[in-house]
Amino acid sequence: MQIVTNDLLDLGVGKGEEINDAQLILLGVEESEKLEFRELSLGKELSDARAELFVLIGGIKAKVARERIIKNYKALQKFRLGQQPLDQVRLKSRIAKEDVSTVKTEKITAITSVSGTNGDVTIYCDGGCTPNPGKAGSGVALYRNGIVSELWYGLYEKMGTNNTAELGALHQSLLIAQQEAKNGNKVQIKCDSMYSIDCIKKWAISWEKKGWTKKGGPIKNLEIIKLSYFLYNKIKKDVDLSHIKAHAGFEGNELADRMTMYAIQETSEEFVRYSENINVAEILKLRAG
Repeated sequence: MQIVTNDLLDLGVGKGEEINDAQLILLGVEESEKLEFRELSLGKELSDARAELFVLIGGIKAKVARERIIKNYKALQKFRLGQQPLDQVRLKSRIAKEDVSTVKTEKITAITSVSGTNGDVTIYCDGGCTPNPGKAGSGVALYRNGIVSELWYGLYEKMGTNNTAELGALHQSLLIAQQEAKNGNKVQIKCDSMYSIDCIKKWAISWEKKGWTKKGGPIKNLEIIKLSYFLYNKIKKDVDLSHIKAHAGFEGNELADRMTMYAIQETSEEFVRYSENINVAEILKLRAG
């Protein structure tokens, strides 16, 4: 994942150039907000692929040319996956079967850290959208004492965004955390969306003081942000909310990711518990977001 910075935006939109419509879509910015794309994009998280495409199609005025670049890039990504049988997910499965001490990889620390959690309950949440905007869903993986216990999915939107899906997943995680804390458990929430975390832990403080307004126009996704913000403030003394890097070898993050795609597949608007047997290896074979 990449955090959108001014340096990244400058790479894709050179001095004197105008941002194109495809770049706006990659950033999740509406055409009507084109003039404010920098303010609206800074701090967002983009997948590595979206960040690279944002730069590659910068300055390409012809729509046909942009579409060709995107098509070729997607074909290249698919080709790369076919040439790399030991991708991160498969590497995780291999490590689970082998003695960790015999596997020499930088991913060991991240992957094995799942079993070294400080709390009784660790909740991994994720949201996904394909394309963005497009079909969206949210997913959660709950671990008890380092072992996956529950999977949840839902909040399907026919026309959602990455941000709405991520915020929905975080809100559901806070609701679960509230109940777990009432039961006397120590709870950690691991969220791979820095945007969602900042909305709840940082930006909402200022927005509330200003009557839920911000410079530059209305606050997007305000309803779910307010719900999550007030809930988080009620339980934050009992819940640790922190950021985790996406697709970095954390089993819980990968499972939450698969649940987002499962929610889209099942078009489940309700947020429900995964009722099938939790076979981690098989679930990790499902489509990734």
